[in-house]
Amino acid sequence: MSDPAAPGSVPRERLSVSDLLSIQDLTPEDIQLIFKVARRIKKAPDDFALSLKGKTLAMIFEKPSLRTRVTFDVGMTSMGGQALFLDHSDAKLGERESIRDVARNLERWVHGIVARTYKNRSVVELAEQARIPVINGLTDLLHPCQALADYFTLAERLPLGSGVRLCFVGDGNNTCHSLILGAARLGIHLSVASPAGYEPNSEIVRQAMDTAAATGGTITIMRNPREAVREANAVYTDVWASMGQEAETEDRAAVFAGYQVNRQLMELAGSEALFMHCLPAHRGYEVAPQVIDSPQSVVYDQAENRLHVQKALLLLLMAGEAV
Repeated sequence: MSDPAAPGSVPRERLSVSDLLSIQDLTPEDIQLIFKVARRIKKAPDDFALSLKGKTLAMIFEKPSLRTRVTFDVGMTSMGGQALFLDHSDAKLGERESIRDVARNLERWVHGIVARTYKNRSVVELAEQARIPVINGLTDLLHPCQALADYFTLAERLPLGSGVRLCFVGDGNNTCHSLILGAARLGIHLSVASPAGYEPNSEIVRQAMDTAAATGGTITIMRNPREAVREANAVYTDVWASMGQEAETEDRAAVFAGYQVNRQLMELAGSEALFMHCLPAHRGYEVAPQVIDSPQSVVYDQAENRLHVQKALLLLLMAGEAV
C-alpha cells in the first residue's frame, strides 16, 4: 500500500480479475486483499479522499435500491470521483439498444460500470463487451457485493476459516448463492435450510462444493431450520419474496411460515450467535422484531460495510497504476 497518510493513496496490489461478476471468479487471496483495503479505508477514509479523482462510475439500475445505489455513489464522491445514475427501470438493459453498443459507448466516457439488473447474463455480456471494469451490483442470480460485505462483517468479529459456521434460513436466492460461493472460497461451514422447491441453484451448489473441498469448507443443504442453526456463529435470512416476485408474496408467506428466524430459533444457535440480514427486512415475516432489533443483530454493520468494501473494490478495479 502506498503511504496511507497521503491523500490519493491507492493499493499496490491488484486483483486477479478485471471485473467483479461473481465471488466464484475471486481467489481466496483476492477476497483477503479486498478486506485488507476495506479495513484501511474504514479506519482512515480521509487518506483516500483523492484516490479516484477524475474518475466517473456509471450506475445502470433496472431495480430499486437504497444500499447499493447510495454506497457506490458516496464511495465514488468520497474518493474524489463522481457517479452517474442511469435509470433503466423502464427500458431494461439491451431493450432500447444492444448491450454491446451500451458498453462500447460507456467505455469512451466513464472509467467503470456498476450494473443492477434482473438477468445475470446482462451483466456478464456488459463485462464481455466493455473494456472498463464492470461490477455486479445485483442480479436475480447473484449479489456478490453484499456477500463480500457480509463476510467482512463476520471477519471483524471472528477469524474466518474452517471453524466458522454460518447458517442461512429461507429462500435460496441471489444473496444465498453469493454467500454459498463466498463460504466455499473462505473455507467456512455453511448450512442452508430451505423449503422443498426453494433450494439454492444446484449448479452453484456444485461449484461451491468443488471449491470447498480444497479450502476446508462445507456446504450443506437441508430442510429443517432447527437442525441447520445448531452451533452456528451467525444466522442469516432474507426476504421470502425478492424483487420481481411480489405477486408470490402471499403464497411464499404460507410456504415459509416455519422458517422465520425468531427467538426460539436463535436460542438453538446459542447466546453468542449473530443475526444477519442484507435488508430490506420485513419484520414479522422472515425475522421477528425481537431478533433483528436485538443486541445480536449486526444488520446495520453489514449495511455500513457495504460502503467500505465497495470503496475497496472501486479502488482495486479503477485506480489505475499504483503510485
